[in-house]
Amino acid sequence: VQLQASGGGLVQAGGSLRLSCAASGRTFSGYSMGWFRQAPGKEREFVAGINWSGGSTYYTDSVKGRFTISRDNAKNTVYLQMNSLIPEDTAFYYCAATPRGLYGRTWYRADLFDYWGQGTLVTVSS
Repeated sequence: VQLQASGGGLVQAGGSLRLSCAASGRTFSGYSMGWFRQAPGKEREFVAGINWSGGSTYYTDSVKGRFTISRDNAKNTVYLQMNSLIPEDTAFYYCAATPRGLYGRTWYRADLFDYWGQGTLVTVSS
């Protein structure tokens, strides 16, 4: 699976962005998808995940109620709608794919994801 992330940019605090991740190469609907982020000087962290059908989602606590992950299997694309952005959301955002069914805290495990896109930079100004 090849993944291409896009949609990052500069936004003021309180604003919104929508990230997209286009997949190609294999049957997209067979993969659970996740978004991770890495801020300068910090470790990569899990942000949100969605199962193969889109029927189950999981979020890290810091983005609950602000971010929404979704997918369109017909378009081989997963999205991350980010609202009420704060400066602490500034990071490179990466999409990732896994053929595994994940649940609960297993979503946080980056080692369970086999395919990664390049990062897209989100900068939130105060």
